[in-house]
Amino acid sequence: MMNLLHWRLLVAVADANNISRGAESVGITQSGASQAIAQLETSLGFKIFSRERRHIGMTALGKQVVEHARGMLVQLDAIRTLADESRGLSGGRIRLASFPSVISTLLPDLLRHFRRLHPGIELVALEGTDEEVEEWLAADTVDLGVVLNPAPERNPVIVGRDAWVAVLPVSHPLARRSAARGIALDALADQPFILATGGCSVNGKSLMEQAGLTLADVRVTVRDWMSASVLVREGMGVALLPESTLPEEQRGLCVLPLMPAIWREFGLVSSQAGAASRPTQALLDVLRNAGY
Repeated sequence: MMNLLHWRLLVAVADANNISRGAESVGITQSGASQAIAQLETSLGFKIFSRERRHIGMTALGKQVVEHARGMLVQLDAIRTLADESRGLSGGRIRLASFPSVISTLLPDLLRHFRRLHPGIELVALEGTDEEVEEWLAADTVDLGVVLNPAPERNPVIVGRDAWVAVLPVSHPLARRSAARGIALDALADQPFILATGGCSVNGKSLMEQAGLTLADVRVTVRDWMSASVLVREGMGVALLPESTLPEEQRGLCVLPLMPAIWREFGLVSSQAGAASRPTQALLDVLRNAGY
């Protein structure tokens, strides 16, 4: 069955001359994109793309299909802009602040979905530490901010969460003893420690303090999560990192769950200006309707 995603995908792949880049721009995997294109070609009864070694071309019929799809999407955006204008949303702007790891991982798909529904609303993303985000929210510098572990009374929309994990050199004695069951915070408190902050006030040190523990031997403090993994691999110490920040290549590292588990949640919170902004509340409504 042909749906809107098929047509967006066709245009994206045609513009990129590449399936994987086209798939990324519409927020699906390369394998999912390949399957969707194959289904569409089967439904139409002819090939749209000519697959060559280094790029994707289009057949003569495929070019016509893509141009029709492009026109259809333009008309759809015009209809959505008209609907936004009727609700006083068109021409609005949303200022959204977050820390880097969330902007690069969780937010792109969410914001892409919102732009499709409301093409007339401009989204401006600002990047800062979690403390800066809180300051911008308090000063009404931004309409929305991603906050770590937001209190329920702030009416957050939770957009994701991940677990804190212990990262040790694979040769570390605790790695061998704890591999099957995970590790407790108190087992790490007296170890040579690589303190990574990620630009956030919630980090390995604050987690220890919340548990009534003190880091006895902080060897290095770094802001970048990835740098901590490199230093752990080199045997300089152990670290506490959010699971979502782990490197793809984990050779030389032992990653252990914390026992008991500790999670961090990411919530979108409105400033006073955002609470009075129709475009901002439209974005939150879209997220809530999407199950966030």
